Order: sequence, then structure tokens, then C-alpha cells
Amino acid sequence: MALKKKNRARTDVDAQLGELEKVRPPYEGRFGELLTETKRINESQLNEAITAQQQSGNKLGQELVRLGHLESRELTIAMAEFFGLPLVNLHVVDIDERARGLVTEVLSRRHHVMPIRLDGQNLVVAVAEPSDELRDVLTRASGHPVEVMIASLEDIQWAIDNNYRAISAVDDLVEAFRVVEDSRRQPAESPSLDAVADDAPVVQVVDRILTQALRDRASDVHIEPSHDKVRIRFRIDGALKEILELPVSIGPGLVSRIKIMAEMNIVERRRPQDGQLTVMIDGKEVDVRVSTLATIMGEKCVMRILDKTRSVLKLGDLGMPDDTHATFSKIVRAPFGMVLCAGPTGSGKTTTLYATVSEVNNPRLNVMTIEDPVEYVFPAINQIQTNEQAGLTFATGLKSILRQDPDVILVGEVRDVETTRVAVQSALTGHFVISSMHATDSVSALHRLLDMGIESFLVASSVLAVVGQRLLRRVCSSCKTPYQPTDEELLFYEEGGGAPKDVFYHGTGCNFCSHTGFQDRIGIYELLVMTPEIRRLVVGWATQEELRALAVKQGMRTLRQEAINLVTQDVTSIDEVIRSVYTL
Repeated sequence: MALKKKNRARTDVDAQLGELEKVRPPYEGRFGELLTETKRINESQLNEAITAQQQSGNKLGQELVRLGHLESRELTIAMAEFFGLPLVNLHVVDIDERARGLVTEVLSRRHHVMPIRLDGQNLVVAVAEPSDELRDVLTRASGHPVEVMIASLEDIQWAIDNNYRAISAVDDLVEAFRVVEDSRRQPAESPSLDAVADDAPVVQVVDRILTQALRDRASDVHIEPSHDKVRIRFRIDGALKEILELPVSIGPGLVSRIKIMAEMNIVERRRPQDGQLTVMIDGKEVDVRVSTLATIMGEKCVMRILDKTRSVLKLGDLGMPDDTHATFSKIVRAPFGMVLCAGPTGSGKTTTLYATVSEVNNPRLNVMTIEDPVEYVFPAINQIQTNEQAGLTFATGLKSILRQDPDVILVGEVRDVETTRVAVQSALTGHFVISSMHATDSVSALHRLLDMGIESFLVASSVLAVVGQRLLRRVCSSCKTPYQPTDEELLFYEEGGGAPKDVFYHGTGCNFCSHTGFQDRIGIYELLVMTPEIRRLVVGWATQEELRALAVKQGMRTLRQEAINLVTQDVTSIDEVIRSVYTL
């Protein structure tokens, strides 16, 4: 798979990082000559990059990376060889707070530099591309002589995001909020609209929380009131992590500010409300879905963050095993029928749906979607946003789509009988339908259709395949360490069919993974193909156990088996598998 090849290449380059820790003499010649001499690129690739550079005005290395001729980390090593400077791995080095305080965040982001430590009177900084001008700027700003080390641009941006915390000055803003409240002599439970004006401290607190959430790759922000504090938690890689504790007095102001941004009713605090807003964070346009709910301690607010700049994955990049990917790719090219993605909330169903649409979309097809909400915009696809106030639900929208001469229809979710019945009829009348469903696995998704009242012969005739899926956190590559699993974990691994294994790995926690031991996630998939034998069992209302046994006999690997395989490959840990797919 392309993803595996890319990871192997990154590992090989990482191994070279330790070979260039010492200062070497700078290269005598041009940077392009170094790249061709070391066979990192060939002459035609160099000439193509030079031509592109003349048009764009970018650096030569940037163009080579953009064109795909050079890996970013290979570029970093080549830069170190060219300038004769040492490399630094920002994922493992500890950043000195004194050094960080000498260079402002604005300056760090503008010039892509990260201060590391004070070596005597010298300030050691990591830069992506050194120059005498940059050295002079840093010397004047910090008041210290500067020593330069080389790091990749991605690592420097990551280090800036992790060390210049947007929420670091929240305490000062909270104190300013208290002063404002005390001067107005108003109860904390009923802040005035002035308390959430554009220049109020509470506005800056909300902005900093959202900024930090995006930098931490959080998918959700939870603002949870209690009797003595307001707790701020981020969901990162599927797990909640507490980030902040704020005084209870600021809670109503925070929620009111968010409601104003999302154009919600700030006076109504007893009724659940939903809204949506768009903000610019670090130069990125971000959509935020907002939900508020009254609890006994006050209003709880959850914000779902949708980064529009994040590219949609291709079907081959989802992490499916090669044989599963090949079979699924053939199925989704069928002219009609239904394919379902099944899993709980947060299992990556929408990502799989979008990857599937990207796979089947071409100029000869009319592809239409109905979603709630539209998370990513495709330029060549007709996408519809549900609007219940206007009477546009999944069911009514799907009926309207059928009058628009569609070839491929994506239904965000089949959650009610009417929508499901229309989707099934669409699949039977010559349309290819892709949709998601909340179910524990692929087999239980078929039974959910039957429980909704869809006749068994219609289910058997319309459904082509069901993909059950989960997301597992990857063990952090920077702090990956051997460990001894508990007896319970070993028993679970062996019962799941795990191959004999002497050494197991987990993450101990480091700067790179925010001390969680995990970094990023990988999907696990079970693909239930509707063979003639499976269809006969469905028509006969067979039990889930009977359907699963036959599917496994015909070659389906269950979610648990796929997860155990990832433990065998040291991608994830046993406790993470138990947390996600224990009952399967």
C-alpha cells in the first residue's frame, strides 16, 4: 500500500537524522548540484523544479517537495549537509522556557524558527532554512548571539503549536473578566450582553480555546459546568483530555459568547439548541458546529471542529488491508445497489463515505449527496444540506434527488424508516446508494434494517456490502517502548487469534504525543459482502451469530481480528483494542 511505503520511507529518513548531529563543512556548490550528486533527484526533476520556482517565486526545496520529487525530511537532511549545520529532532528535545521567552510567537511563526535552549549566552534555535539575515533578526530580538540548528518545516510548526500555547494567558484574561464583573456589580449567573462584547476578556478566552483546539488536532471541545468550576476538555484522537479549569463565574459568559457567534438564542437557556459558525484560526477557515444543553449545573456546550483545509482521504489511504481494499473498490463501481458504512459515533464513517465518493466520481456521472451537515465541499459534486425548518429532511431530500436524474447518491445517514425505505427503493431502481448507519458491526447493520421494518427480501436484493469500522489510536513512534502486558491482556490477545509474540509495545508519553502515548489513528474494517448464501440467510431471518459465522467462513475478517493484527504489527496496543472493540 502507498501508506505503508510512505511510513517505511519516513522511518529510513528518521534513521539518518542521528548521522548528522555534528557540524560538517558546508557544501561547495549550488543546492541543486548537491541534490543531484547525492542522487536524491535527477536532472530532469531539478530542471522542472527550477522552472516552477521562476514562476512561483518559492524556494527550490519547496517546489521539489510540492512536485513530489523529494520528501520533506530528505530536504531537511540535504539542507543540513549544504549549510554544514547540525540537525535537531524537536519531537524528543525539551524546550527551555527561558529560551522560548526570548522569541515571541509572532516572530517564531513569521520566520519558522523555534528557540530550544540557552547555551551559556548563546541562544540555540531550530530553523527550516538559515540565513545571515535571519540570524541578525533573532539576535536583535532576543539580545543574545544565535546558534542555528536545522529541523524540518513541519516539525518546527508542530513545536510552535505545542510550546506557544494559545491558552497560556487565559489566567490573566479570567482575572480581567473578574475585574469587569466586580465593577458592574452584577451576579455571575446573568452576565449582560456587554460582558460578551468584542473587546471583553471572555471573547479572547473563547478565541484562545478554539485556537488551541485546532492546534491540538481536537475534534470536539467540551465546556462543562460544575458547582465550583468550569471544565474544558478536548477530544483528541477519540479520547477526551482535560485542558483547562476555569472559575464557575465565567461559564455563562463563555456559552453566551459562543451562542452569539453561532447566531443562537442567548436568552433561552432551558431548551437544547444547535448552531454553526465559521472562524479563521491561524489563517485557516474552520467550521464549528455548536450544541448546548441545560444540565443541573448550568448550560453545557460542545463544539465540533471541522477543518476545511484538511484534505479528504482517498480510498487507498484509509488503511484497509490490500485484499479488503481491492474487493471494496470493485463493489463501489457497481451501477446500482446499496453500500452501507456501519459503526458508532466517531468511528470514521463519514471519512469512508467521502473517500468512496471520491473513488466513484467522474464527469460521466451525476453524483448527488444529502448530508447533515456538509462537512467537506467537493467542487464537482451536487451537495445538499438538510434543513428541517424548511422541511428538507433526509427523506424529503432523497425523494427530490430521485427527480434530478442521479447516478450515485450519498445519504449522510439512514436513521429513520422513511429515509431507509426510500434509499432501498433507490438502490433497486437503478441507482448506486452509499450511506452510513449507527450499528456495532456489519452484521448488526443488516438486522437494524430488518428491525426498521424493511422486508428481508428487499434487504437481500438491494444491499451489496456492509463495511463495519472503528478507529484505533496508533502507538506514538517517538516514545514507543517494550512492556509486559497483563495476564488479562495476553489472554485477550491469544483468544483473538494473535500470532505468538515475545515483545509488545506501548507509548510512555512524550512531547510529540502530549504525553498520551498515542499519536494519530488508523481504521480497522470488516467487509461483509452479500454473497448468494448470505442473501438466503437474510431472507430467512437468520440470527446475527449465523450470519457472522457464514461470513467468516467465506473469508470475512472481523474487527477484532483486524485489531489484533495491528497489535502483532506493533501499530497499536492491546489495551487500546480492548477499549475500542472488546465486545466483538
